[in-house]
Amino acid sequence: MTSDPLTEAIVPLRRRLGLPLLVLYGTGITIGAGIYVLVGAVAGHAGIYAPWSFVLAAMVMGLTVASYAELSTRFPVSAGEAAYVRAAFRSSAFSTTTGLFTVATGVISSAAVTLGAAGYIQQFVNLPQHLIVIAVLVALGSVAAWGILESVVLASVFTVIEISGLVTIIIAAIYADVPIAATIARAPPLNVSVLSGIAFGSLLAFFAFIGFEDLANVVEETKVPHRDIPRAMVLTLLISTILYVMVAAVAVSAVPIERLSSSSAPLSLVFSQIAGVSPATISAIAIVATLNTILAQMTMAARVIYGIAREGQLPAFLAKVNPRTGTPLVATAFVVAAIVPIAWLVPLAPLAEGTSLATLAVFALVNLSLLRLRHKGVHSGVPHVTIPIIVPAAGLATCLAMIASAILG
Repeated sequence: MTSDPLTEAIVPLRRRLGLPLLVLYGTGITIGAGIYVLVGAVAGHAGIYAPWSFVLAAMVMGLTVASYAELSTRFPVSAGEAAYVRAAFRSSAFSTTTGLFTVATGVISSAAVTLGAAGYIQQFVNLPQHLIVIAVLVALGSVAAWGILESVVLASVFTVIEISGLVTIIIAAIYADVPIAATIARAPPLNVSVLSGIAFGSLLAFFAFIGFEDLANVVEETKVPHRDIPRAMVLTLLISTILYVMVAAVAVSAVPIERLSSSSAPLSLVFSQIAGVSPATISAIAIVATLNTILAQMTMAARVIYGIAREGQLPAFLAKVNPRTGTPLVATAFVVAAIVPIAWLVPLAPLAEGTSLATLAVFALVNLSLLRLRHKGVHSGVPHVTIPIIVPAAGLATCLAMIASAILG
């Protein structure tokens, strides 16, 4: 009797992640570079009520977070989105397409953020952009290949630095007597113009919450996935929301809305205004934020490729896990190689727009998959979270509405 070469080639991923590291990982991806550049744009639409835009965006994102929490515990495997679609629609082709779409989202997002990182790095190092891009991707690709624990520990260090930057803004604002609480508590008037500004601002703010979903793709490397993945997702959303709302309140209270909305580095402006801190400080923190996002997206995309290949839908060599590192080395190298030409050849704006639309499409499919699974009464046979059926229905509706708004807008 001969053995299956695909089975021989696959070494299990190592379960090395507990709740604290998962929360730091999820929070770091979610905060990423978003709040460092988005707060000015949100304020440009919502004005002094920008904190309300972030609250509204968090409420909308919470619907999809809940769907991911149930699905990731029903099907605790890498390539999560592809597994959810396969279970719901019984179609390998649809599942593979969804998985590859998720990989594309990670690759495009990494390319976009790498360009942002290169821009910040050029403020400190006088090198051509393409050389910085290569250096960043090779360095972070090496970390991702080294091991999941090492990757997440480094991402956690980055996260602490990112959060420290935001907390520093809040503390400086408190010492400067910026009316944070009063700004947050200020209820918007029932005025069509104001409410529409808050709503449009929430569309922008929504993208500052993207990233938590990457937790679903490290589920096979989590020690107690059915318990810790949902908790990490919820804590990630709560921590991000609190930080975003407070920082938004500081920003719109400390700096005139016109200056804030027109600034390409709004938090640098806020830093300078309330603390007299050099813009170089926030630029350094922004570099850390972008590197964190790139590392996380690389890790996610490699795990999805591994998961699809393990199911036989991609070449078997992409499913190989190195016994020494416990990581899918070939899949990781493939992801890095895919990011480089995109970062070199495509401008930042189209990359950012493509990432947003692709992510919303994946979110819509996740919510639709859960609806179908619940309708068909499919059970996975493992302990899992269960949410009310209205939640994925509302999540699907909001994702489709945002896709329509982005396309028509």
